[in-house]
This record gives sequence, structure tokens and C-alpha cells, in this order.
Amino acid sequence: MRIRVDLKPSELPRSWYNALADLPFELDPPLDPETSKPVNPENLLAIFPRPIVEQEMTKERFVAIPEEVLREYSVFRPTPLFRANFLEEYLQTPARIYYKYEGASPTGSHKTNTAIAQAYFNKIDGVKRLVTETGAGQWGSALSYAGSKFGLEVKVFMVRISYEQKPMRKDLMKLFGGDVTPSPSDKTEFGKKLLEEDPNNPGSLGIAISEALEMAVNNSDTKYALGSVLNHVLLHQTVIGLEIKKQLEVLGEKPNVIIGCHGGGSNFGGTILPFVPDRLSRDDLEFVASEPKACPSLTEGEFRYDHGDTAGLTPLFKMYTLGKDFIPPKIHAGGLRYHGSSPIIARMVKEGLVKAEAYEQDEVFKWAKIFAKLEGIVPAPESAHAIASAIRHALLAKEEGKEKVIVFNLSGHGLFDLSAYS
Repeated sequence: MRIRVDLKPSELPRSWYNALADLPFELDPPLDPETSKPVNPENLLAIFPRPIVEQEMTKERFVAIPEEVLREYSVFRPTPLFRANFLEEYLQTPARIYYKYEGASPTGSHKTNTAIAQAYFNKIDGVKRLVTETGAGQWGSALSYAGSKFGLEVKVFMVRISYEQKPMRKDLMKLFGGDVTPSPSDKTEFGKKLLEEDPNNPGSLGIAISEALEMAVNNSDTKYALGSVLNHVLLHQTVIGLEIKKQLEVLGEKPNVIIGCHGGGSNFGGTILPFVPDRLSRDDLEFVASEPKACPSLTEGEFRYDHGDTAGLTPLFKMYTLGKDFIPPKIHAGGLRYHGSSPIIARMVKEGLVKAEAYEQDEVFKWAKIFAKLEGIVPAPESAHAIASAIRHALLAKEEGKEKVIVFNLSGHGLFDLSAYS
């Protein structure tokens, strides 16, 4: 029988955890591209509301979750932790494999955790409209849902290749009142420029971010919402790891390997960051980021300052990057097609606190199909990278004859991605 751990609603975390309070280093500051000096937080108010800017900069260990956000979280949180008994039997591994299932959210992925928070903080700051980008559509649908909850208009620029590959994600955004446009588009000057150069440009997250930022800075009633990469996004996602900690305590388990797929770093960061104090005090705990070989920012990128978008509108962030002009291949894991990485995760890789692994798309889908048949959940193509890493480490435990506790974040379901499987 499959083991499932459900927390009570009263056990929902009341605060987000900020790993910057405990990590043994200071992050390199974002730089103004014109002056090469650290960005003034006040400058960020042009695109973000004040509460978000404050969270981006804070070093406080715990940040209280507002009651209004907790009320919306209670629709789907706490989310379950499953033991992958059937997968363990199939692999004949001595490892015990657990997965946190974030696909139970209203939009089918972890993105709703930060979407609700960001919509709330924009609402209380008087914002009327949010604009954003989305890769595979999980973030765009999550923000559209959150916007409908707090009475905000939402405009989404969706990477063109995903817009074409994943029509149901587009339909979900529209269901929640979001306005979605394929990127590059003719709605912005940057988009028009790219389409003139190549009418068949497949788009990228960097391009979609540029279009969203252009619209935000040119409209006084509009703010930009980001689904990954920055500190405040990873902060909101720590509700995942905080719940995992409680669920493992119920089971009497201590993790040896914690895994998440990696694109910009939001679900991976949200999963591992609450375990930072454990990682700093234990030699038998690993953090593993799993990414596509088609977009290997952590495994093949350079650790340097770069823009978060293609047009160069963002500040410069110190991160692992493939270069802001990098256009990834048309893989199905659209949410992982990002040229850069979260500064927090990048620095943790640099310091040896995180290990990165890269996988070919064929291998990822092979294991995703097996997982779906064994465990009864169709994983999103992005989440399937974490499954591939978990299986690699389970088979390694088998070779070594060691018992290990492996935990990974199944960050979303793949029910809107069935065309990728076929």
C-alpha cells in the first residue's frame, strides 16, 4: 500500500523561510547596467510594488504569511507527501523514495504559491493590472487565477512555441480571466523588432520577460510579476519545503537526497531552502538540481553577471547563464527553457552546496511514462526531470547497497501536456 502523509489545515506554515539569514555568504548585489553600481531598491518600485521590493531585500529569517494569503492557500494546502512504493519495487532499490505533490493546486503546479502572494501584495499597494511572461503556461495560469481572486487584470506573454504546443494552458489562463499573447508579439517595440528579423522566432522566456517589462514600465497602473529567479519568489515557495520537513518528521525520516527540477529556480529553491540549516550541519545530505541538456544553465553556463531578459531591461544578476541571447531548442519542458538561474541557487552551486545534473528529453520522458503507470500521476515534463534524478540516485543506492531517503518535488501534473507524451 502506498504511504501518504497529509498535514492538518492547522499545520499549514504561518511564515515563509528566508535562507539568506542562514547561508554562509552574502549574495552579489544586482547591478545597474548603466552605472555598474548596486541597484537602488527604490528603482525597483517602477516594476514591483513596495511590499515585494521589501521582501526581495530582507534578511529576516521568517516572513509572516498574511491571513488573506493563508485563506487562499487553504484551498489546496497543505499538499500531500507520498512514498513511491511502486517505483521502489520496480527499481528493486533499498532507497526509500518520497515525493511532494504540488499538482493538487487549482492550476496544477507549485506556481500558485507565489502567484497568490504576489497578487495580494500588489492589490494592497493599489495596483490595477499585472503583466508577466510564461514558458509552458503554469505561471501564466497561476497568476491569472490569483488575479481573479484579488480583482486584478492579468496580461501574459507566453513563449510562442509553448503557445502552439500547449493550447489547453492558454485556455486555462483565459478561463481565469487572463489575457494571453504569443511572444514575440506585435504588442511591444521589442517584439516587433524580433518578428521583423525572424517571423518564425519560437520565443524564449528571456524574450517574453522583455516584452512584459516593456509593458510594465510604459503603463503607470501596471506592475510586473515574476514567476521564478528572484529572492521573493523563492521565499514564497518555501511553503513547500517547510511542509516536507513536517511530513518527514511524522514518518521519522531524515532525507539524504533532496531533488527538484531547475529552470529559474523557484520550485527547486522552495523545496531545498528550508533544509539549508540541515545541509550546513550534515555531511550525508545532498541537494540536486535537475535540468534539461537542451538548456543546461547550471551544468554548462558561466557564473557571471548577466541580464534576466533578452532585451537587457533587467538589472544585472550574478548567476549561471548561457547568455541572454540564448534561444533554447523546442523541448516540451517549456518551463525549464531559461538562459539563467536564481542568484541564490547559482551561488549555492558555486559554493558546492547544490549539485546540478542534466538529462536528455528522451530519457526524461521514458521515466515519466514509467512513473505515471506505477504511481498513477502523469507528471509535467518539467517535473519529470526530478523523477529522472530520483531514479538515478535510487539506482546508485542499489549499486552501493545503501539505504537512502530520497525526496523530490513533483512540482506539477502533466494533464495539459499529453501531446508531449504522444
